[in-house]
Amino acid sequence: MTSEHRAASPDSTSRNVVARFWTWLPNSVDDKRVRVAVWLNVIFQAVLVGTGGAVRLTASGLGCPTWPKCTAESFITSPEMGIHGVIEFGNRTLFFVLQAIAIFVLLCVIKYRRDRKDLFVLALIPACSVLFQAGIGGLTVLSGLNPYVVGLHFVLSVVLVVLGALLVMRVYTTTGPRERVVPVWFARLAHVASFFVAVSVIIGILTTGSGPHAGDQGAARNDLPTEVMQHVHSWPAYVMLALTLVLFVAAWMRGITSPRVWLSWLVVVQGAQILVGVAQSRLGLPGVLVGSHMVLACVLAALMAAVLFFLKRPVADRTAQ
Repeated sequence: MTSEHRAASPDSTSRNVVARFWTWLPNSVDDKRVRVAVWLNVIFQAVLVGTGGAVRLTASGLGCPTWPKCTAESFITSPEMGIHGVIEFGNRTLFFVLQAIAIFVLLCVIKYRRDRKDLFVLALIPACSVLFQAGIGGLTVLSGLNPYVVGLHFVLSVVLVVLGALLVMRVYTTTGPRERVVPVWFARLAHVASFFVAVSVIIGILTTGSGPHAGDQGAARNDLPTEVMQHVHSWPAYVMLALTLVLFVAAWMRGITSPRVWLSWLVVVQGAQILVGVAQSRLGLPGVLVGSHMVLACVLAALMAAVLFFLKRPVADRTAQ
């Protein structure tokens, strides 16, 4: 039998599959698959925050009492574990779906990584986040839902949403040096506003850690006074809103066009966030409002990142005019 008629070896078949897959991957950022992938990444990052909140707000944090397995014998939930097991296992499953999306995003930019190092770095971080998210998630379960560990889990989620938003914006802009397109005072005020966004999120995490939504009936709280923490949490939130309103008015009255749309959305989301925060406080912290507050915090942080991003533009955009 000639070599042409011999069956292909497993190694050559594998190499052919890898070669075809490599050929199939996008060759430039203009490929529509890149844009779809980065949007899916940031959307699912935010959705994961929502499902994680559902785990906590339905007291399902120990629905799967061990980690990485759901039970001592199985990675999946059992009927005896009831709805809490389903909710916790669903959140764990969604994390791996998100991880698959993040890896696909990395593959979508890997061919032109030398030309677009910014995209490669922003894609690499969430692709590697399984090491951090899974580790902190496991520590959360093994620590019996320690409120500070749970808070750290949320901080990482907010960071990944922000990085996902920056990746989307980078995909839609050209590479190269960037120049400021707003007055110096405007840029400084925007950075001060972003500082209060971060402070508001951190204090909000501490406030939630003192409240009734521990994730499980027997989970510990941080022993901070909840009513006092609610007031402390509101202070940086109101400062944040005031600064954003100043930026919003200045952008429209002084013709500062670049961050104008994002500031408009930021005002809307901040207003909604404050209304939800006040409502949940007055209504005794209902789970639906607390969960909405968590997701809105991620959206707010992403919009603040967009405002900061559009304080500058690529120099290439000016020279091309």
